[in-house]
Amino acid sequence: MGPIGLMGLIGPIGPIGPIGPISPISPISPISLISPISPISPISPMKTGIFVGSFNPFTAGHDSVVTRALPLFDRLVIGVVGQQVNKPGQPSAEERAEAIRRIYANEPRIEVKPYYGLAVDFAREEGARFIVKGVRSVKDFEYEREQADVNRLLSNGEIDTVLLYAEPHLASISSSMVRELQHYGQDVSPFLPIKK
Repeated sequence: MGPIGLMGLIGPIGPIGPIGPISPISPISPISLISPISPISPISPMKTGIFVGSFNPFTAGHDSVVTRALPLFDRLVIGVVGQQVNKPGQPSAEERAEAIRRIYANEPRIEVKPYYGLAVDFAREEGARFIVKGVRSVKDFEYEREQADVNRLLSNGEIDTVLLYAEPHLASISSSMVRELQHYGQDVSPFLPIKK
């Protein structure tokens, strides 16, 4: 849920409440989402959100965000950033996506897909008007606010960001912490989600 770079975590944001935007959102036309650089799927009648990250690995904190975001949407697409983790010995985007698919195999409202490029373009391709982000700290908030502003500009204000604050007992969990504990042979199962 922490910063992973400009390409993976861009999302716009407006005034926020405990679960995200509180300002009214004007209707959008599928025509307005078409750009010369990214083919766009028409907005689906279903309310769709995307939750994006490198998820290396997908932690209990990520699972908490998904669980709490799901009631807000008819469909939630978990986007696994493809271009951020291309190092020897690290799982590919498809391997990370498949690990997450196994967790939510019994939840038909959740889809998991690798993606390459900007989060705002991925949102458009999926017909989503909302990018869901998790925030653990003030540092996370400032980063996500900046990325959200950029995505609002890139989408002409048509794609917004919903911030969900970490549950207190999960706020210290990060993918990098889990990887470090794994490196030293520690049991990381308390920090990872279980299959639903």
